[in-house]
Amino acid sequence: MSAFRILLADDHPIFRLGLRSVLDSHEGWEVCGEATDGRDAVEKCMQLKPDLIILDICMPGLNGMDATRQILKDNPTQRILILTDADSEKAVRDSLQAGVCGWILKSDGVDDLATAVKALQQDNCTSGVRTPAVLIRGRWRGSPGPTTAKAPRLSPREREVLQLLAEGRRSKEVAEILNISTKTAETHRNNLMSKLNLHSIAKLVVYAVRNEVIRVQFPAEAGLPEGENHSANVSVQSLN
Repeated sequence: MSAFRILLADDHPIFRLGLRSVLDSHEGWEVCGEATDGRDAVEKCMQLKPDLIILDICMPGLNGMDATRQILKDNPTQRILILTDADSEKAVRDSLQAGVCGWILKSDGVDDLATAVKALQQDNCTSGVRTPAVLIRGRWRGSPGPTTAKAPRLSPREREVLQLLAEGRRSKEVAEILNISTKTAETHRNNLMSKLNLHSIAKLVVYAVRNEVIRVQFPAEAGLPEGENHSANVSVQSLN
């Protein structure tokens, strides 16, 4: 019997190493490759054609949510398990609507991960023990969640540009990453700002954070002088 081939996508190398060790120790499972961000995951999926992708949402360049959409657009039957620490209701709901087959938190146990992979190996949908049941029940494969006010609908390319700009990339860098001209990148940026009615990069960043395109993490502030500006120490992570 051939091995059940798994592709890992996470931007933290130590986490990937530990995850690979856990999965490779299971008889019949094989980690066939690793991806360091969403764009790499899309490319590796096309190259390696894994049975399952274990994918984090919070990754730079192209977040896991948009990587999922790109992968499933080309291969709707691809099994994807989200393994993340992003536990907001919006993140869960968007993942289910995108078409993932499973959701588990990094705070869940190793046994929970093994159970999830076994379920997906048998073509069953699964969720971690801490995933809100109300969001899971009956909502696999794109079923709608509660109705909320609709934000302007962005194209896949506009979402890519939004994430890159919010991560601090200049138009020239955006153009290089997306393999387009600088002029085209600037056009996308201008169209994006016009559609969202936002007129500065700072407001784009705020929009990206509020809509969970990226996540801002603040470092521990113990021992820092009260009132000191810590903005230079803020790190930005991709979300969905």
